Amino acid sequence: MKNKLMMGLWKYMIHVPPFLWEKQIAKGKKNYADHLAFMSVEHRLVHHFVVRELPFAAKPLSPEFIANVLNIPVQRVISILDDLESHMTFIFRNADGSVEWAYPVTVEKTPHRVTFHTGETLYAA
Repeated sequence: MKNKLMMGLWKYMIHVPPFLWEKQIAKGKKNYADHLAFMSVEHRLVHHFVVRELPFAAKPLSPEFIANVLNIPVQRVISILDDLESHMTFIFRNADGSVEWAYPVTVEKTPHRVTFHTGETLYAA
């Protein structure tokens, strides 16, 4: 079934011809790439760090903590967090400016729980 798309219609599965969906996938890839174009190497470094660290810390991560561990100036980390948060897809900070969630994890209580292979349990964003 490589490169096939099936669509359910009532109790039937219908094959959707590639010319109907391939262009939409290409358009989606471009839109996604355009949406992420603002991210520098440091943006990715900060985002990946908070996603990895939140399960271990189990509490919000302050910009000072992030800056100290990544050896990036605090003001630069704050600017990066501002960028990531303004794009409303990657992080959310509390009133203190500490990162509470970085998709897909959060330290705030939600109905969704995730257990990692290493044993850490965390709420999912």
